[in-house]
Amino acid sequence: MDVKLFDLEGKEKGTTFLNDAVFDMKPSKSAVYYTLRAELANQRQGNASTKGRSQIRGSGAKPYRQKGTGRARAGTRKSPIWTGGGVVFGPKPRDYGIKIPRKMKSLSVRSLLTMKRSGDMLKVVEDFTVDSGKTKDFYRIAMNLVDEERRRRVLLIDKDRSESTRRAGRNIAWLKYYDADLLNTRELFYATQVVITESAVKLLNEKYA
Repeated sequence: MDVKLFDLEGKEKGTTFLNDAVFDMKPSKSAVYYTLRAELANQRQGNASTKGRSQIRGSGAKPYRQKGTGRARAGTRKSPIWTGGGVVFGPKPRDYGIKIPRKMKSLSVRSLLTMKRSGDMLKVVEDFTVDSGKTKDFYRIAMNLVDEERRRRVLLIDKDRSESTRRAGRNIAWLKYYDADLLNTRELFYATQVVITESAVKLLNEKYA
């Protein structure tokens, strides 16, 4: 299909081609769910760790005699019911990672690209670079390309990001500047608007078709 192509002033410049197999297919919500769940799980470090009673440092002596004190009997200060004692069934370092098939990842990305396009949340713009590396120059361009009411979390997808452009865009709080080769389900799912450069569209047409 052909869609509108916009220039850096936000004005219609012409049209560009979107592959129907990528941008106009039957979306799979289950693929999006399982892939998103896996990506979020894979971000977890799993470093939480607690000590059991056998790992607590301290004396193993009985704190006081068994009888005659009026207190509950106790055999060790490392007991979980004592302050500073061990933790019962506490967390230990673990791997939360979930493996997802490559085809499901691809299906998830295509499904979200289709949903963003059908929801009028996707815009294609001409290629550009911010050679100055200054945030104000990138911000001026971004404001022309983004709808104000959908500016909460904008995903700008480019091909072969230049270092100066990446540096210029990293200080814009509501903008994520991504490489088309590194596109993932999480960023697409949470984006309130997706802006794709013309060269990135060609790459996505070929990669996910």
